[in-house]
Amino acid sequence: MKAHITEYIVPTPDTGPYGVTVGPDRAIWFSKARHNSIGRITLDGTITEYAGLASASGSLLLTPGPDNALWFTPIQANCIGRLTMSGEVSAFALPTPNAGPYGITVGPDNALWFTENQANKIGRITLNGDITEFAIPSAGAFPAYIVTGPDGALWFTENQANKIGRITVNGDITEFPLPSPDAGPVGIAVGPDKALWFVEIIGNRIGRITPDGDITEFPLLVPEARPHAITPGPDESLWFTEWKNNSIGQITVHGDITSYPLLTPEAEPHGIVAGPDGALWFAEEKNYIGKLALS
Repeated sequence: MKAHITEYIVPTPDTGPYGVTVGPDRAIWFSKARHNSIGRITLDGTITEYAGLASASGSLLLTPGPDNALWFTPIQANCIGRLTMSGEVSAFALPTPNAGPYGITVGPDNALWFTENQANKIGRITLNGDITEFAIPSAGAFPAYIVTGPDGALWFTENQANKIGRITVNGDITEFPLPSPDAGPVGIAVGPDKALWFVEIIGNRIGRITPDGDITEFPLLVPEARPHAITPGPDESLWFTEWKNNSIGQITVHGDITSYPLLTPEAEPHGIVAGPDGALWFAEEKNYIGKLALS
């Protein structure tokens, strides 16, 4: 197949686009690591920027909530943010100082679950703003991305502890050590095979873990590609960003890997999501939003 890549420049310079998600309005929404705003791009490439929190310099990841709002992680403001489709912003302070909120997802209980990479905790926030925190057993785990698994539990990566974590809605945590040392897992997603797929940014592999804890690892084609985020695609494959290799990667459930180079040199791709148009949309920290369509 041939990949068609399009890049759209973000109007405000040097904002560091980081995370991407599909909003309740079927547009692509993105966070900015170096700017106090949230962006929205339509499927035809029109970009709008919405002011974020006054006390925050940037946000990392975001997800649509069950309330038709976007929830995001302003890491330096130590809170969870909420943005309505009309642009109204609110914030919910975290109980733990300097917690470092990072990943966020909707849980099977209709609450938002998030990681706290500095506090070494998993957090839960209801739509009313009530927050509960759960300590991770491994010290200094640096939890990153989190996703609801096919088993009704939440699964997350432990970047520094070199493990994949699982937490039930009751707060019970299980950890699964990775076979390869110093792998540095970051992004995680549910695949079409109902397993959890994750990237190893240091180990230079894509990993797969079943709900029972069986792990398989697939080495990437290019040394030190630095994979970052991963998402299920519209084609029964998983798609991931290769930060240092400046490419978008594709892996089938059988482990076959393809890589597609980006147009902008050193674009630093981070978050990635499958759009409602059947394309893959991704954030480039060099201030672009990218789109990859196959034909």
